[in-house]
Amino acid sequence: MAMTAANGILKQHSKQKSSKDVKVNGYHKKIQKNGPGNGVASRLPRYEAFEQAPMHVVVMTYLGYGLVTLFGYFRDFLRAVGLEKCNLAQERPEQKHFVPLYQDFENFYNRNLYMRVRDNWNRPICSLPGPEFDLMERVSDDYNWTFRFTGRTIPNVINTGSYNYLGFAENNVDFLKTVAERTQQYGVGVCSTRQEMANLSLHQELEQLVANFLGVESSMTFGMGFATNSMNIPALVGKGCLILSDELNHTSLILGARLSGATIRVFKHNNMHSLEKMLREAICLGQPRTHRPWKKILIMVEGIYSMEGSVVRLPEIVALKKKYRAYLYLDEAHSIGAVGPTGKGVTELFNVNTADVDIMMGTFTKSFGACGGYIAGKKELVDYLRKHSHSAVYATAMSPPVTEQVIRAMKCIMGKDGSNEGMKRVRQLAENTRYFRAKLEDMGFIIYGNDDSPVVPILLYMPAKVVAFAREMLERRIGVVVVGFPATPIIEARARFCLSSAHTRDMLDQVLHHLNEVGDLLCLKFSRRRRAPRQDLCDETDTEIDC
Repeated sequence: MAMTAANGILKQHSKQKSSKDVKVNGYHKKIQKNGPGNGVASRLPRYEAFEQAPMHVVVMTYLGYGLVTLFGYFRDFLRAVGLEKCNLAQERPEQKHFVPLYQDFENFYNRNLYMRVRDNWNRPICSLPGPEFDLMERVSDDYNWTFRFTGRTIPNVINTGSYNYLGFAENNVDFLKTVAERTQQYGVGVCSTRQEMANLSLHQELEQLVANFLGVESSMTFGMGFATNSMNIPALVGKGCLILSDELNHTSLILGARLSGATIRVFKHNNMHSLEKMLREAICLGQPRTHRPWKKILIMVEGIYSMEGSVVRLPEIVALKKKYRAYLYLDEAHSIGAVGPTGKGVTELFNVNTADVDIMMGTFTKSFGACGGYIAGKKELVDYLRKHSHSAVYATAMSPPVTEQVIRAMKCIMGKDGSNEGMKRVRQLAENTRYFRAKLEDMGFIIYGNDDSPVVPILLYMPAKVVAFAREMLERRIGVVVVGFPATPIIEARARFCLSSAHTRDMLDQVLHHLNEVGDLLCLKFSRRRRAPRQDLCDETDTEIDC
């Protein structure tokens, strides 16, 4: 019954859309408007770099993991004969015939690889995590099995890892005045769900503000960004439905898709040829075995992909979803507030009418300096989710001061606070992004992503260099986030930089100076490209997405 209602709502939404002006594979060669104009020219996807590593780097990366694995097995042998102590949790001898609590490979990886380098993660911060922060100094006497604090701090570390895109993670008393007032008025917690005793006027004000900001009919908010995806997708699709998911989608989208019970098929990242092939097969062949038509086909994409820094090719995807009468779920966790002339995300960046996106999702944890998320779209859709979403029915409502923080930040971006501070921050972020990316390319680093994306991954590849890079940068008081297997493909370990409007030019120059030094020290400048006039689009048939 619930799935039938959801299907009806999405079908009603889909019937209002036109499928004209669709080219082959959804590729538009001419500049066109896709809805009401907003003073911004419609743009094709900008240049995205996905340069391949040199062959010797790939070989050395595999060799590095192979050597670490061999030494891991040797150390496990030493532990088995009692020559080395293992401090990691493991089954007791009397439980050896039980079903294992720990997967063997995961335990092996944590025991022999991650444990030796885990000082690069979970570093304790003891100040505001703004453009700079202070770290509590810690050391290990047993090769990172345990840590102890020295009592000293590492001051003024430049923060290049937080999602503080517009600098709203701040402690300016003047800016936070309304947040303090709402805290005194409502307290810090509501201790109930929206459907019971926690539906505050603040929540309703925020939902109306989000709808106005995005230019949609209605919206609803949730207290956790991850749950906004994982708990709402199962309310929209289920058994007999098909989800077409980009291969680089976030874990929250993947979990929501799995919980829904729908059939999941993965298309190559940002590849319209791959997506259209799957859409065509889904329409022609229907469900497996029975060949009945799918109840719904839902395309799930992100605005900015948080590990690659690439931007969704939204105009082409909208064209394809119109052509094949599918539905579109757009996750703008990293793009809302961060891209577009006025910070309204990828729909504004490409001048796509928000009515062409069936379900718009975003979070408040990045650009707005708070926590939580939203779902926005047609009023019928939002009303349906209020009754059937587990996150809406069972989860505690957003905290009042957090709600006010989002309202404050969004009004600032929209200019409703009587100033142009929000627009200054949006423009400053765009300027910082272009400057930082251009300098890294000039230095010879391999970087991924779109020119408009404030997420800037630098490819490090080899496991030993990932660890050395993080430690060398911290010695220079630069806080970085490094990511490796299994969060990335085994040969694509990287450092991920997230830029902020709060970063001054001096801060960026300091980071770039030290990056240049460390890049030379560790031989990380793998790029073989020379800067040249950039192409706008990749080859549609290129499944590796390498321009």
